[in-house]
Amino acid sequence: MAEDTGTIEAKGLYHRYELGDKEYVTALAGVDAKVSRGEFLAIIGPNGSGKSTLAKHFNVLLLPEEGDVWVFGMNTKDQKFTWEIRRNAGMVFQNPDNQIVATVVEEDVAFGPENLGIEPQDIRKRVDEALRAVDMSHMRRHAPHLLSGGQKQRVAIAGVLAMRPKCIILDEPTAMLDPRGREEVMKTVLELNKKHGITIIHITHYMDEALYADRVLVMDRGRVIMEGPPREVFLEKEKLVSLGLDVPPLGRLSEALAKAGVPVRPDALSVEELVEELCRLKSGT
Repeated sequence: MAEDTGTIEAKGLYHRYELGDKEYVTALAGVDAKVSRGEFLAIIGPNGSGKSTLAKHFNVLLLPEEGDVWVFGMNTKDQKFTWEIRRNAGMVFQNPDNQIVATVVEEDVAFGPENLGIEPQDIRKRVDEALRAVDMSHMRRHAPHLLSGGQKQRVAIAGVLAMRPKCIILDEPTAMLDPRGREEVMKTVLELNKKHGITIIHITHYMDEALYADRVLVMDRGRVIMEGPPREVFLEKEKLVSLGLDVPPLGRLSEALAKAGVPVRPDALSVEELVEELCRLKSGT
């Protein structure tokens, strides 16, 4: 067994997709990226930037054409590590219906541990813990198809959690959800990271979701073109706009207020920061 480094790392990663008749499109062009133990990393970028392709390399759904990917010390090219990598780096996809396989919530969550050959009494414990972690214990005997989109996605996350991964990779998990469902899922993901110490890699088109992250990685045309804490990244407004991206909605409001003569920080990006600024102005401090 490889020595666990606690990190996920890509070095010089290249990947192409075949279009047919010897035509290819380059999805990743020499990507270097590293995710530390317990980190919450958000990956953003325009369509076709390579975000999802990179995520699939972290879960061995794809293999490098050039370069290497190490997941907790295991090289993804080494087939003997494939199952162990997938167990430790669980993946949650955009459409939860594609991950739900059973007709009862608790049976669906138990599916992964059963395939790992876990003892029945331990499966029960894992299912209980996973459902409790995503606040879905009260729905354990419900049929998944009767749940809301946000609830389904939380069940999908519970199914990954029951395998006790060190990392959860979320590939646009809120893209098909309404605002309430998005809020439910992001609250769950943040708690898993901060309370349980699970490493989170979150691919998203929603800039406000990237604010939850410790670090944001920006991709374009298969390359990493910017990275850093959310505030640093979103201060590069012109660069983001040139990529077809934007700052979080509250950031736009803060900037508009500042331009209108209300002396708030133009870089206030969250509701909490903007409320704090307005309270400060009201109190005159």
